[in-house]
Amino acid sequence: MKRKIIFSIVSAFSITAYSQVAIGKDSVSSGSVSLEFGSANKGMVLPWVNSAASISGAENGTLIYDISDHKVKLLSSTGWKDLSIDVTGTTIDPITNIDGVTLQSSLTENTGAKVEIGSGVPSSSSGILVLKDTNKAMILPKVASPHLTIINPAPGLIVYDTTAKQLAVFNGNVWTFWK
Repeated sequence: MKRKIIFSIVSAFSITAYSQVAIGKDSVSSGSVSLEFGSANKGMVLPWVNSAASISGAENGTLIYDISDHKVKLLSSTGWKDLSIDVTGTTIDPITNIDGVTLQSSLTENTGAKVEIGSGVPSSSSGILVLKDTNKAMILPKVASPHLTIINPAPGLIVYDTTAKQLAVFNGNVWTFWK
């Protein structure tokens, strides 16, 4: 038990102390990066929410997968923008035929869960993952032709397509690409 507590404290401190995190690789590529992913034909799955309208305290730049209409959305100054281009997705796994919402609904959410990466004081944002830097960015997972190389992607998956040089999001049914 003590080891778990010590590990948690050290992990939390190391994230805030370095303010740069690499996932799936040894280090970030430059000093202008807060969070960077390796490239192994994997993406980042956005948080599933019951409805974009039910989110309180979200800030511009928030990305979600809205399970009420099965769409990937971005919050901007004008409201929630549909990144799925009006194509409805699904949460039903095509291989197992299991609806992911039933799996998610059976779990108890830790509403206080939050990770902040960056320097400065803790953020008041209600996000699960908050990047606090004003001069650093997140580099999405990079995948060449994700629609061809990622087998059975999860709804809400987001990557940077290195072949087409554009953002790619999967809504559970189709890939949508943004330049």
